Amino acid sequence: MNIREIVESLVSSAAKRKAGEWGEDADLPVFLEIPRQEAHGDFSTNAAMQIARKLGRKPRPIAEELAKAIREEDGGRRIASLEIAGPGFINIVLSEKAWMEVVAQALEKGDRFGESSRGAGERVHLEFVSANPTGPLHVGHGRGAAVGDALGRILEFTGHVVVREYYVNDVGNQMDNLGRSLLARYRTECGRPTELPEDGYRGEYMIELAREFRADHGDRYADAPAEEVLPLFRKEAGDRILAGIREDLETFRVRYDNWFPERELHARGEVTGAVEELRGQGLLYESEGATFLRSQEMGDEKDRVLVRADGRTTYFAADVAYHRHKVREGYDRLIDIWGADHHGYVARLRAALRALGGADSALEVLLVQFVTLVRDGKPVQMSTRSGEFTTLREVLEEVGTDAARFFYLLRSYHTHLDFDLTLAKSQERSNPVYYVQYAHARICSIFREAEARGVTLAGNPPISILTLPDEIRLMKAVARFPDVVSESAKSREPHRIPFYLIELADQFHKFYQNHRFLGETPERTQARMALARAVKTVVATGLSLIGVTAPETM
Repeated sequence: MNIREIVESLVSSAAKRKAGEWGEDADLPVFLEIPRQEAHGDFSTNAAMQIARKLGRKPRPIAEELAKAIREEDGGRRIASLEIAGPGFINIVLSEKAWMEVVAQALEKGDRFGESSRGAGERVHLEFVSANPTGPLHVGHGRGAAVGDALGRILEFTGHVVVREYYVNDVGNQMDNLGRSLLARYRTECGRPTELPEDGYRGEYMIELAREFRADHGDRYADAPAEEVLPLFRKEAGDRILAGIREDLETFRVRYDNWFPERELHARGEVTGAVEELRGQGLLYESEGATFLRSQEMGDEKDRVLVRADGRTTYFAADVAYHRHKVREGYDRLIDIWGADHHGYVARLRAALRALGGADSALEVLLVQFVTLVRDGKPVQMSTRSGEFTTLREVLEEVGTDAARFFYLLRSYHTHLDFDLTLAKSQERSNPVYYVQYAHARICSIFREAEARGVTLAGNPPISILTLPDEIRLMKAVARFPDVVSESAKSREPHRIPFYLIELADQFHKFYQNHRFLGETPERTQARMALARAVKTVVATGLSLIGVTAPETM
């Protein structure tokens, strides 16, 4: 357990014991908060106020009795003092020894410090990005990729078994339009000017694809009948774009276990199978030749079409089949990461899964809000025609993978993100990724200097002598890491990691400005080197959880 969970356990045990004495079942959830002001303690709980509400008693006397019970549960091991504040809050101050124990754990566990088994082997299917292979990834896809990949890393670090999957929408009208668009651009490149289809894809990337295709095949298809060669152009366009997507994601350090093509669902009959399963449950009806799911009865705003009047299944039918496939694979949890513009799609998918036997309880949909690129304080016009960049690849080329990943995670995905390109490229402390990475590099330089002086870190450094307020603050910052990781996994919020790393780096840089690591007494030098090693370990591990490197020099 991390330090917060240990204190929660103490409070919970004490509350349960005292409530039993009061003749009340106090199986209440215990919440700990970290006070904003250091003077208010390391943790604070309102457990006494909750119990008092149930008992119909005044909270302060309850708090006094509960505080005594907490001391008894602790037995003097970790708690230095308890204070009753306000209407009945209990402020908890931990002993210096408690923080020192955590630093010792960090040194012992190394890059596994912060790891936990809270996931208990829960099997998680994590689907993210899944952009249609009709064009390159744009800046919005980049945010979904950063959130999804970081969440996968965090979940694995906390004991979950994660399978990352990219669902490839490679069936339907969009792919036909893509094939026709490539054919038109190809013919134009071959000297047969051809208008794009009205709903064709007009990006510059289509011209580049046409040139590549012509370089590979020459003009042999320039005059071929469109319907005869359309399957070839559809496949070539989709395959080439998907290859570019995979390359961009690899550059972005995003890894997938599976790339699942929609066409496999159709080829194996899973789409029609899902429709027939719903039909067998009496949940479908016909109207004007189309087949509808009674999704409104299950929480959707209206009924949805699964099969069009011409007999073709809808995209929604394929999505239902895909999620039915996930459920049948036996996952405990299905996490889908979608763009905010898919908000209206959540209810209909939940309705379909509910119709398929209540599997919607396993589904979590995370909606990632939009991104605005900013340069020199002004929004970048994200339009291909303007010549400004819109693609993830161009962002990576300008600011690099480390900065891109860090900046995408600087805000909760629930909120709009302004991505400051100018700041992301700067090498100033105002650039948060530079500030955090520099903390790691600075510690590496301390150890290089120590080696040059013939000083090496002993196996059992005297951490107990680190009693200065600044030393304790830095130890507290290190000790918070496991709790931050645990909460990130629980809340599905990877942005908590970079937030924490910025705070830890800030504590370290302040300490570095005010204190020496080397040149003190041999004992204090050893102790501070140990503290520096703990900080370095946490920074490196935290950065790895969000897919950012920890450089040794900068």
